[in-house]
Amino acid sequence: MAEVKQNRLDRELDIRSEWARPDMWRAPETLPQPNPRPGWSHRYIRISYLGQSDPSNISGKFREGYEPVKADEYPELMVHAVVDGRFKGNIEIGGLVLCRIPAEFMAQRDKHYSTLNRAQMESVDNNYLRNSDPKMPMFAERKSKVTFGSGS
Repeated sequence: MAEVKQNRLDRELDIRSEWARPDMWRAPETLPQPNPRPGWSHRYIRISYLGQSDPSNISGKFREGYEPVKADEYPELMVHAVVDGRFKGNIEIGGLVLCRIPAEFMAQRDKHYSTLNRAQMESVDNNYLRNSDPKMPMFAERKSKVTFGSGS
């Protein structure tokens, strides 16, 4: 009887990486993130809250430049595609729909809010310092001075 040769690896070469435990614990993601797309920023936008539609929120975001993404353009999230309703064919999870906006819009938005924030901080500082007296200032400039020697 002819001996049949089996194609097996040595037991030491058998790698069981698929059964290996993760290196560390990580919190589960509630909302899956799409793979990054160059030139786009992604965000989940609320379309309903506690079962009630929220048209003012979603319309405001659409006016800002967000657009809902189609599930067929994001195959990694296809399992979350909506099969009926207003956002049919989009990605929706728990009253949130995945939207995208051009990255340049986000840079302009960040610059706008940074300018507003700076103006508000200056206004608060000016209002506070208005009551300052030179004999006893309310706000001292933050300066540091380094000296060497004996100090005398």
